Amino acid sequence: MNIEIVIIGAAIHILFWEKLPEWGTLFSRIVAALPQPLKQLYKDWHCAYCAGFWIALVLHGLTGMFLFPTLENVTFHLGVAGQPIAWILDALGAAAMIYFASLGVKAIGLPAMKAHQMKADFLKSLKESEH
Repeated sequence: MNIEIVIIGAAIHILFWEKLPEWGTLFSRIVAALPQPLKQLYKDWHCAYCAGFWIALVLHGLTGMFLFPTLENVTFHLGVAGQPIAWILDALGAAAMIYFASLGVKAIGLPAMKAHQMKADFLKSLKESEH
């Protein structure tokens, strides 16, 4: 299993749908300036599974890597139709893993943010008690 596609796909999803919108107004203005069909596509692909499918499909096309190397042999069994079928099946599997990676990052993020907030509150209370 080539996990690189999942890691890169999850990183792309986090960048475009979670981080760039938070880094100021430039990205939001770029999205707002897009034609309506592209703006709708950006909204619809907010789901990590939906975006993950297309990201994995593009990454496969760019790199030639399969998440599941056994799918490379589908072309031998199904002929010409095997390659698109293999790409789609591989992208579906990668999308599921990208989705789980996104859920995992969010699951870890909430307790981490809570711990950071509790630490900041604790340090603030120490400073206040010294005065």
